[in-house]
Amino acid sequence: MSGQLVVVGDALLDRDVSGTVSRICPDAPAPVLEERSAVDRPGGAGLAALLAAAHGADVALVTGLAGDEGGVRLADLLAGAGVDVYPLHLPGATCEKIRLRADGQTLLRLDRGGEPQAPGDPPEAVLEVLAGARAILVSDYGRGLVRQSTLRSALAQASAPIVWDPHPRGPAAVPGARLITPNLAELRHLTGDAGAGSAVSTATRAGHELRRRWRVGAVAVTLGADGALLCHSGSTPLIVAPPSTLDRVEDVCGAGDRFAAAAALALADGATVSEAVGTAVAAASAYVAVGGATGLHRAPTGDPAAPRTAEQLVARVRADGGTVVATGGCFDVLHAGHVATLQAARRLGDCLVVCLNSDRSVRELKGPDRPVNSEQDRARLLAALDCVDAVVVFDESTPHQVLTRLRPQVWVKGGDYAGDGGPELPEADLVRRWGGQVVTVPYLAGRSTTGTISAARQRGLHLVRGAV
Repeated sequence: MSGQLVVVGDALLDRDVSGTVSRICPDAPAPVLEERSAVDRPGGAGLAALLAAAHGADVALVTGLAGDEGGVRLADLLAGAGVDVYPLHLPGATCEKIRLRADGQTLLRLDRGGEPQAPGDPPEAVLEVLAGARAILVSDYGRGLVRQSTLRSALAQASAPIVWDPHPRGPAAVPGARLITPNLAELRHLTGDAGAGSAVSTATRAGHELRRRWRVGAVAVTLGADGALLCHSGSTPLIVAPPSTLDRVEDVCGAGDRFAAAAALALADGATVSEAVGTAVAAASAYVAVGGATGLHRAPTGDPAAPRTAEQLVARVRADGGTVVATGGCFDVLHAGHVATLQAARRLGDCLVVCLNSDRSVRELKGPDRPVNSEQDRARLLAALDCVDAVVVFDESTPHQVLTRLRPQVWVKGGDYAGDGGPELPEADLVRRWGGQVVTVPYLAGRSTTGTISAARQRGLHLVRGAV
């Protein structure tokens, strides 16, 4: 099928075995894990394909599959996730990685599958899907698939943008690849850089060296919680920081796959490389925020990531006995009145979720000339405020659906809704269904979005007349 994101690389079978530890083994100084649950999922290139499909992409995976039980299980998991699998015959056993976990921590990883085996030649269908791809993500896990000569020739001839996520044991990217996405440790290994100086100086120096050596368009070095550094044709690198600081990181497994897949999809949609890296940093940060790979089986996988993050935050605060506060609005041109309202709302509980009108919703409420700022920009500005813990964008004319999901104990609105015979908040009846409380907080006098926009237009008109 043409027009897909095509992921090419080594698929693995990952298994998380979770349990509790309450004693030490009597015959060795080792903890005893009492198993409570086990979850299988695609790993390696399979995880990259799974994550892209989970966020709405039409995905094909070109990978080697063995004929053993692990290979059958892997194929079933991928098909169940909506991924079109184009297999190359893989001799030997499926590579499996089993993590034993307790209380969110990995105690031990057990690897099965032995040494990598060279896959057979790709069938004609593989060459056709590569030729018709929207974008190609090479997810190399060092097990030999992308060394296959016929496959490499097809990649070199592909017209779609290629994102190459390398492995220290893997081969160089095909020349002309649009973007390479190593982490800092992988980059140092690939270039032999000793790592003298800061992480930024090492990433810049080694990134430019890898770009020159492999003859590729750009290198984006992932830096974990610090985002990514992009080395492109200019001498000055671009550093893209995450949209927010993560309070708690449970599992970063798969963050690099999420980054690379998001970058490939952005390039497929016509983004520049710098825009694609920004999108990828945001996507990887959101992925880690909801639990990484361990969160895949306990959180919804549909887009967007923000509502999942908000719901997980709300659940955690409520489980700890805290008070969830929510407020809503358009927040088109953020001003001091908005900030005062948000700060007052945050003081009423233990977290504040802002329910933000989408662009379409704002147009319905305010007219065709609004919003001035896009929902993405409005959400980003709100999320940057210390008093805001999460932002959820809703597309309906009222926030009733998102409120029903979140069920805050306190719903806050700024303005003249209550008191002295004023109208009651339209969400009041809904919030009271679960025992919630509805309150208002005052605006700062003289501050409003409409007034700000009107004043800016008048000032612009005055300047035009003065120039004439």
